[in-house]
Amino acid sequence: MSFKIKENVSWVGKIDWELRKFHGEEYSTHRGSSYNSYLIKEGKTALIDTVWGKFSGEFVENLKKEIPLEKIDFVIANHAESDHSGALPELMRHIPDTPIYCTSNGVKSLTGHYHQDWNFHIVKTGDKLSLGSKELIFIEAQMLHWPDSMMSYLTHDSILFSNDAFGQHIASERMYNDLVDQAELFQEAIKYYANILTPFSALVDKKIKEVLALNVPVDMICPSHGVIWRKDPLQIANQYLEWANAYAENQITIAYDSMWDGTRRMAEAIAKGIVEADPTVAVKLFNIARSDKNDLITEIFKSKAVLVGSPTINKGILSAVAAILEEMKGLKFMNKKAAAFGCYGWSGEAVKIMTQHLSSAGFTVVDEGLRAMWNPDTKAIEICIEYGKRVAGLFK
Repeated sequence: MSFKIKENVSWVGKIDWELRKFHGEEYSTHRGSSYNSYLIKEGKTALIDTVWGKFSGEFVENLKKEIPLEKIDFVIANHAESDHSGALPELMRHIPDTPIYCTSNGVKSLTGHYHQDWNFHIVKTGDKLSLGSKELIFIEAQMLHWPDSMMSYLTHDSILFSNDAFGQHIASERMYNDLVDQAELFQEAIKYYANILTPFSALVDKKIKEVLALNVPVDMICPSHGVIWRKDPLQIANQYLEWANAYAENQITIAYDSMWDGTRRMAEAIAKGIVEADPTVAVKLFNIARSDKNDLITEIFKSKAVLVGSPTINKGILSAVAAILEEMKGLKFMNKKAAAFGCYGWSGEAVKIMTQHLSSAGFTVVDEGLRAMWNPDTKAIEICIEYGKRVAGLFK
């Protein structure tokens, strides 16, 4: 499959309908994904990015139908991660001397991945590559989300090839933002941001403002996953600016795991108290062990506050809770409040441990948390409800 997005620009990537896990087993892709590669045919021909290595043979064979491979003058590697560069070894086997344009960190990453001494050409922000009557202008985007990342801008056609920025994991035959289900599009876009780009929000804000300050026309934004933004393309850039600035909705997420339902009952009672105290707030409950972790991270990203619950086990916390707390620490959420709760039988260390984890993850912990001994009785449940009412005020 290939299709024209402009007169001399074609999408030549791969739609992966079967993908359900990404980054190994780290990221859930309920709606599949795509690996977007773009072919520009002007006086000179440039190929921007490739596809994941498992599709390299198919990619090269399809590319041959678009153009004799020896007529590709330049390969642009906006990012060296394997889902974008994986077909390079197969492609370069056919055209070994074709120059590859990338950042200096791109050279390090590509050679580290593939151990090939290709014809690398290092570019920096503002460098230009003439294709004849049009140019590619390169924009370094370090740590969005790897050190080697960059974007490429095609003059006259006014296309920003943004690589991982502005992408989504969606498989669709309708490869434009105005043709797909808008709810699905923005669900996947915010999930992508929350799980991948959140730690780099300060850099996202700075880079987008830098690109917008160039004051160049942008008719399309072509990311490396998901659909192309052609209708009001800068809407996603403006949305990123909002997400990058300590984003929070009027939502509180309660995330817990439970052995014998005691901590679950605490979670539900605390939620009841929050809603009674503040009917305007959205409260969402998730059993961490039974929930998709990336969907949960997205809800935490959307929340102004989070409550994390676990019973005490072996003087510690349940493994699913420990794992999500580690994720939360790595993502470096900003300006969010938190508290911990849980049942215990005799030693009762879990709440203190979770409180420490939340604090070290950058959350503002509002109190020492709430513990209930054994399976909460009626009195303990009432205490949980009252606790919910109290933290609703603290989470304002």
